[in-house]
Amino acid sequence: MEQEQVVQARTDEQRLNRSRKNLRRDVGRAIADFNMIEDGDLVMVCLSGGKDSYTMLDILLHLQKHAPIHFDIKAVNLDQKQPDFPEHVLPEYLDKLGVDYHILEQDTFSIVKEKTPEGKTFCGLCSRLRRGSLYTYARQIGANKIALGHHRDDIVETLFLNMFFGGKLKAMPPKLLSDDKQNVVIRPLAYCSEKEVAKYARLSGFPIIPCNLCGTQDNMQRQEMKAMLQTWEKQYPGRIDNIFRSIAHIEPSQLADTRLFPFRDLRRDDDTLQRINAVNVA
Repeated sequence: MEQEQVVQARTDEQRLNRSRKNLRRDVGRAIADFNMIEDGDLVMVCLSGGKDSYTMLDILLHLQKHAPIHFDIKAVNLDQKQPDFPEHVLPEYLDKLGVDYHILEQDTFSIVKEKTPEGKTFCGLCSRLRRGSLYTYARQIGANKIALGHHRDDIVETLFLNMFFGGKLKAMPPKLLSDDKQNVVIRPLAYCSEKEVAKYARLSGFPIIPCNLCGTQDNMQRQEMKAMLQTWEKQYPGRIDNIFRSIAHIEPSQLADTRLFPFRDLRRDDDTLQRINAVNVA
């Protein structure tokens, strides 16, 4: 039995190292492609206590030590005052890491519960309130980048949510300037699959904190999109990656948005047509 445990521990360590290597590669590529982090940046890393944000912080801390540029990290958790939220978990974890952090306390839970109609999901209002609190705090501390833990699957799910329920071809960009032009949001996990992130978080033993605010709500639209995409991925492995890559390879002339392509101005080139006809006659 002891020998089996040793073998399993060695196997898990190897899997952890492979997963870490994959994630560091993908995060590094995303940061380079979109110029997410620059020399002298103060990056506010938003932690929810979920697998994605833990993984993002872990990878960025490694990058901070080995990157050819200097940037600072400030980990921030928004305590939304959810009932039974284990307030000690994140501070204990971050103290152990020796990371500069701040717990931002805002009772958005009560507002969400009060304002959300019966039978509706909390996520939309919760997200807006959370974003507003984080944006405000980022300005207060002078953070010029706000890092969120959305991964590739989140981005693809958002694409389909907007298509199916909003009538828009719109997703989550890896890098975003807020509407008020005061905050730059980055998503370092943009190239990382949820499967890889989940594996890394499990093997790393991160102290995961579940979201009890909306976790018990059934039939949420995002969960429907996730289930649909997972079914597709099982039937056609690699489909989610192909959909994500399509977001970065857009052909405006093959869509129908008159703001992106001058469809109304399209005319045939009569001069070229005349030359072709002249050649054919000759």
